[in-house]
This record gives sequence, C-alpha cells and structure tokens, in this order.
Amino acid sequence: MSALTVWNGKELDLIRRTVAKDCNPPEFDMFMHICKNVRLDPLRRQIYAFVFGKDGTDKRKMAIVTGIDGYRTIAARTGNYRPDNRAPRIVYDEAVRNAQTNPLGIVKAEVSAFKFAHGEWFEVVGESYWDEFAPLKERWENDKPTGVFYLDPKKDNWRKMARVMICKCAEAQALRRAWPDDFSGLEVEEEVARAHTIDLTASEHADQSAQESKLMMIGGKDAITVQWEMNGRLERIPLGKFADAFLSWANHAERTSTEVKIWWHQNLPARQEFKAKAGHDYLELQKAYEARLAALEKLEVTQEAAE
Repeated sequence: MSALTVWNGKELDLIRRTVAKDCNPPEFDMFMHICKNVRLDPLRRQIYAFVFGKDGTDKRKMAIVTGIDGYRTIAARTGNYRPDNRAPRIVYDEAVRNAQTNPLGIVKAEVSAFKFAHGEWFEVVGESYWDEFAPLKERWENDKPTGVFYLDPKKDNWRKMARVMICKCAEAQALRRAWPDDFSGLEVEEEVARAHTIDLTASEHADQSAQESKLMMIGGKDAITVQWEMNGRLERIPLGKFADAFLSWANHAERTSTEVKIWWHQNLPARQEFKAKAGHDYLELQKAYEARLAALEKLEVTQEAAE
C-alpha cells in the first residue's frame, strides 16, 4: 500500500463498521489519518482502533492498535531492519506458576531486532515481563476487592497461547527502541490488553503510556546511543550520565588498553554528539580517556616485564 492510497466510500464504510466500529466521527477521521501516514491497511488487519470507556465521556479514549505484522511491515520499510535469527528467549519460574494468573510460569520474554547503522548491524533487545502485560482481573466479593487475581477470560489467548502473546510484546518493544520515530503513537494489541482489562481513565492511560515511553528511551531526546562492547547491544545513556558511564566502564578491573581504544574509535558518532551538546564535559571526558589509557598501557608493560 502506498502513501497515496485513498479508500473509496464503500471501503471507508466497511472499515467504520468493522475494525473501527466503536469510533465516533472525529475519532474515525483521526484513525484514518494515521492509517494513511503509517501506510498500513485496516482492511488487512494491520491496524485498527480500540475505544476505552465507551460508556462514559470522562473515561473515553481511543487507542490506535497495530498488529505485529503491521509493526514488521513498518520496520521493513526503513531499509535497515533484520529480524531476529533466533527463537524468542523465554524465562520460566515454577515459583510464579499459577493456574489462574500464569499457567506456564512465565517470567519474561526477550526478542531482538537488528538495525544497520554506522556500517554494521546492531542488536536491539526488547523485554516483556508477564506481570506487566498479562491482563489480570481482581475478584470482588460483597462489593470489595479480595486481592485474588485471574486472567481476563475475554483475553483467552493469554491462556491458550501465552508464549505467543508475551513474545509479541517483547518484539514490539525491540522495534520501538530501534525506530522510535516510526512507531510513535502505535501499540500492538497484546500491549493494550492489560490497560483495557483494568479500565484506566483516559488521563491515567495517557500518563502510563508517557511514562513507558520515557523509560524505553532511557533519557529522552538528550540521550546518546552508545555501544560498550564489540558487537554488543546499543544503549541509550542520558546526556548528564554519559561521562560517568564511560569512566565506570573504562575503570573495570579487567579492562585492557585495546578495549578502551576500540571503544573510543567505535563510538565516534556518540562522542561527536556529546561534544556538540556538552563541549566542556567532552574535554573532561577526553582527558579521562587519555589518563585511563596511559595507566592501562603502563600497567600492561609492567606485567609483560614481570613475565
């Protein structure tokens, strides 16, 4: 589907009666605008709209939901995406296994995406924890909560296909971390299942999404992307913590001068960004690098002589 796709009247009516059936006219217009901008087709179930709090205007909120195939389509269009070449990594623990809340005893799932940047492929990892995404409901007795939880029966796939559901959440996290601009404002259905179950108000759901986005970005727009080890994962470090993070890494007892040199040259784009945003701090970083490198080289010469 191209960016210029225009749906005819019959198609728009079909979309409004199916994948966007709960939308009011302004919400439907907004939904279709987003469909055009992200170039996903609601008739192919790549994207659709959920409306929370339909029966009360104070709780009403529309969420634009993307199927995992839609996520993969957006990532593939970037031209620098490669899917994980391994099966998802799932951590289990018998201690958390519970027939009502966690039938398989899943702790978390981890899925990677690979992004091509600076001439090589980087692994970006997404994690999803069962207790953060599983749609749990609390039992009530005599109009009081009991503290006893169970999986929402309306979201039965979380019981029947628990591994599939938690892994979709992890994959979505990885894709958003790697391409935050491309996935801005989009969630996969598995991620909104919990919010739908606990029936958050519009403002609560917006606050939760904002908080999760901030945590995902680890520092927001002023964070710097760095790679600590050769072929290691990319990490986002807040600007104000960049120099301290380097010193902590470089001062590790087993660090070698070769590793420190490789890091310095490998992270040239990150250093240039740091220099542009914090010139004075960059000079201190450079002095610290030179001092640590000199100390390591002196130590290695001494050790070689002793041998």
